[in-house]
Amino acid sequence: MERRNFIRLSVAGVGASIISPAMATSKPVAGADIYYTKEAPGRWSGKVATHLPTIEIEKVGGQVTVKVVTGHEMKGYEHYIVKHVLLDKNYKFIDEHMFDPTKEQTASSVFTLHDYIGPIYALSMCNKHDLWLNSAEV
Repeated sequence: MERRNFIRLSVAGVGASIISPAMATSKPVAGADIYYTKEAPGRWSGKVATHLPTIEIEKVGGQVTVKVVTGHEMKGYEHYIVKHVLLDKNYKFIDEHMFDPTKEQTASSVFTLHDYIGPIYALSMCNKHDLWLNSAEV
């Protein structure tokens, strides 16, 4: 492939990935090969229990603590949860936690939000079994 065509296609791909989420008017389509859910586990139907992130919420005053846990073993770099990502009600990035499977035995992360109300979305990414989405109400 010519260098110019490669660059042009790369820029188009990045642009599409930025614009596409903004075009969504409601929840993204579960199981659309972008992420998996409890209701739509796709080809990973036997992996829900160990890959779907759980979300615990604690409110104290205006501060909200969100704990995300994925009950997945951390077998070094062979098979592990790569990261947790937290999204707001508009699917905008809030924060993420990257895991080091040589140092962390569990896939658990804690996020602190201030004066947040509404749905919250947690993504859990496995290096072998793709991206999983769960949600909770704050």
